[in-house]
Amino acid sequence: MTEPAENYTPVDLQLRHRVQAIRVWAITTTIVFIWALMIVVPAILAANGHQGFASPLYAFFSAICHQIDDRTFHFDGHPFAVCSRCFGVYFGLLVGLLIYPLWRKIDDIEPLPRKWLILSIVPMGIDWSLTIFDIWENTFTTRFITGLILGVACATYIIPALVEIFRNFTFLRRSKG
Repeated sequence: MTEPAENYTPVDLQLRHRVQAIRVWAITTTIVFIWALMIVVPAILAANGHQGFASPLYAFFSAICHQIDDRTFHFDGHPFAVCSRCFGVYFGLLVGLLIYPLWRKIDDIEPLPRKWLILSIVPMGIDWSLTIFDIWENTFTTRFITGLILGVACATYIIPALVEIFRNFTFLRRSKG
């Protein structure tokens, strides 16, 4: 069945959108990789006697995580800059970004239904609730895995949103110029 011409996107515009989406994905993945690396680096620096370099990173991350020692992964006796659940979220975000192009078109800006994002929070809520009500004590593994689930899910919402934002800015810039 044929459609009106205004329903078709020119091939060159499709290509520009795809290239732009790949750039957005690559830049976002690089930023999240650096962020995840900054979580591990203070422990490595401290383990090698460079506490002066590690301290500012610990201080920076203390604004976004409680950094409770009992709930934090360690490297050679030195804690990561965030707890195991936060590390799971950030590492999950990185994993989600890395695998995103393998299961979804990178230039598709249609988001998944929000129920999947909400469902990704449920395991974390259960893990937290069971601990609060003294039913069981969560562990590094449960905290990390529940954070990982949320992080991977977040990636599937962040990429389409960023691609659409940059696509809209490009459109506005071209229409003004």
